[in-house]
Amino acid sequence: MLTFLNIAQLVLYIALLALLGQGLLYVLAGARREGNLFYKLLQVVTKPFTLVMRKVTPAQVADRHVPVATFFVLLVVYAIVTFEKIDRCVAANMVGCR
Repeated sequence: MLTFLNIAQLVLYIALLALLGQGLLYVLAGARREGNLFYKLLQVVTKPFTLVMRKVTPAQVADRHVPVATFFVLLVVYAIVTFEKIDRCVAANMVGCR
């Protein structure tokens, strides 16, 4: 179970960093971000998460707000996974958890 939590934490961490980078490029590059190769790469990394969030959110939510909502939902899930990992680690009396 600890291995599964480590993998889930890693996937969430990568997605969160990609969304953060995408937001940073949104601010820095402005309207020219669509032509930026790195921005497109970050969009590919975050696309599975933003597609799921688009399906879950109501139609009133604008498409430009979906990545922000995705970031905060993933941040909450990341915190839950981290606390569960800590709980499992402490319950197993692992030396590195103390």
